[in-house]
Amino acid sequence: MARQLLAELVEFLGKAQGKEVSLNYLRSELKIDPSSTSWNSIRTMMCRLADENIVKPTGRKDGTFKVITQVKPVEVFGEKRVRKPVFPLIFPRDFNTQEEMDFFKSITVREGDLITIGGIKSAGKTALCLNICAENIDKKPVLMGNEYTVSVEGEFEPAPRFLSRLDKMGEWYNWTDDKGMDKFMLLPVREDYAEHIVKDRINIVDWVNLDGDKNYDIGKVLDGMKANVGRGVLIVGLQKGEGAINPRGGQYVRDFSDLEILLDTFDASGDNILLTVKGAKEKTSPIVGKTYVYTLKAEGTQIHNFREVVKCGTCDGKKTRWVKGEGNVSCQDCMGIGWISK
Repeated sequence: MARQLLAELVEFLGKAQGKEVSLNYLRSELKIDPSSTSWNSIRTMMCRLADENIVKPTGRKDGTFKVITQVKPVEVFGEKRVRKPVFPLIFPRDFNTQEEMDFFKSITVREGDLITIGGIKSAGKTALCLNICAENIDKKPVLMGNEYTVSVEGEFEPAPRFLSRLDKMGEWYNWTDDKGMDKFMLLPVREDYAEHIVKDRINIVDWVNLDGDKNYDIGKVLDGMKANVGRGVLIVGLQKGEGAINPRGGQYVRDFSDLEILLDTFDASGDNILLTVKGAKEKTSPIVGKTYVYTLKAEGTQIHNFREVVKCGTCDGKKTRWVKGEGNVSCQDCMGIGWISK
C-alpha cells in the first residue's frame, strides 16, 4: 500500500512542478482516508522526496512544500548542432537617404534578444517602434502595449492616434497583404505581457506600464518575456522621467537588455530627438555611449537627417560658458544646445 501511494504521489507531483502544495491538499487530491496510516505517512514520504530534491519545504508551519521543476543537463558539444545566423532585424532608416540608422550596423542581434527603448514622454518611442514594425513587416511582427488599442463599449479597437500614424505611414509602407489583411498582429495587451508573447516572432511592446512603487518588477517582466519569445526578438518601450538618465527600472532593465537605447528631446522644439546607445551585449565596433540626433516629421512618423553628435568641446555640453566681464553666456559654438555634429 505504501509503495503504491508513493508512486501515485510522485506521479501527481510530476504534474505540479513549480507549484506549492500542502499536505492537506495532497491528502484531498489523492483521496487518502483520514483513518488510514497513509494520512500521517505522507509527511514522511514528502520529507524523503525532499532529500531526493523533488520537493523542498517552504519553511511554513502548515506543511507546504515547493515542487521543484526538474531539468535535464543540456549537452553542448556531444552532438552536432547547427550554428544559427544572426537575426535579420532591420532598424529604421533615414527617410531621405534610405540608410539604416548607422550605429545598428555594428550591432549583432540574435534569436531571443531584447532591445529596450527608454524615452521621456513624447521623445519618439512610438515612432521608433512603428518604423521597426514597418521595416520588418514581412516577418509578421506583433504589436501590443499602451499606445495601440482602446476599449470602446467593451470591444477593443485601434487607438485613434495609432491608426492615424498607420494611415500616414501607409503612403510609403504597405501594412496589408494582397487580400487587404493585416501583415502584423495587434494584441490589446497592457499587462501580463509574458503570457501573450507570440513565440518565434518579432514582438513590439510599446510601452510597459508598472505601478510607481513596483518599478523593480520590470526585471521579472522582461525576463518572462524573454523566456517566451523563443527564436523571435523583443523590442520593448519604457518610460523615462524628465531629466532622468535611465528608464524606470534602472539597473533591472540593463540586466536583461541585449541592446539598450535611450531617447531624449534634443531641443525645445520636441521634434529633434537625441538617441544614446546605452549598452550592447554583442557589437562589432565600439558604439556604446555614442549619441545621435534625428528629426521627426510627417506627424512624427518619418526619421530625417540622422547624424552622430558629440558634446560641445567649448562648453562641455553645459550650453553656456564663462566670459570675463559678461558672466555665463550662451555658447556660440553649439548655439546653446550643448551638442555639435561630429
